[in-house]
Amino acid sequence: MPAQPKEILEKILTSLGFAVTVEEHKLEDGFLLDVKTEDSGRLIGRQGQTLADLQYITNRILFQQDARAPKAMVDVGGYRAQAREALVKRAMEAADKVRRWGDAVEMEPLNAFDRRIVHQALRDDPEVETNSVEVDGTDKKAILLRPRH
Repeated sequence: MPAQPKEILEKILTSLGFAVTVEEHKLEDGFLLDVKTEDSGRLIGRQGQTLADLQYITNRILFQQDARAPKAMVDVGGYRAQAREALVKRAMEAADKVRRWGDAVEMEPLNAFDRRIVHQALRDDPEVETNSVEVDGTDKKAILLRPRH
C-alpha cells in the first residue's frame, strides 16, 4: 500500500491534540501538506523550527512505509511560502552585492531546506556561484556567494 502523507500528518497532529484540516497538493517532486488550524503559531514555532521538525518526522514515517515515497513539504497557514519569498529576496540582494563589488558575500546560517532554496534560486545566474560552508564553532552551514569565473 502506498504511503499516505496527508493521513500520516493528520494522525500526528490530532494525536498531539491539535484541531486541523490538511490539504494535500501535488508538487513536481512530492507533496505539499498545507495545515489549516487556529493554533498555527504553536505549529510553526520559533523561526519555523517546530514546522521543520514536523516535516522531518512526517518524511521519516513516509520513508519507513515506502522508501520510494515522494517527499512531503509541510506548511502552516502559508508560512513557508512567505518565508521562501523573503529568503529568495535576501539571496538576490546578496547576489547583487557580489555582482556590484566582486567580493564574496556570506549569508546567515541556514538549515538544509533553506540552503536548497537559495541554491535553486541562484543556480542559473551566470555571474554568481553558491557554496554551502560550515560556520566555525557550530554544526550549522551558511551559503557563500562569489563571482563565477
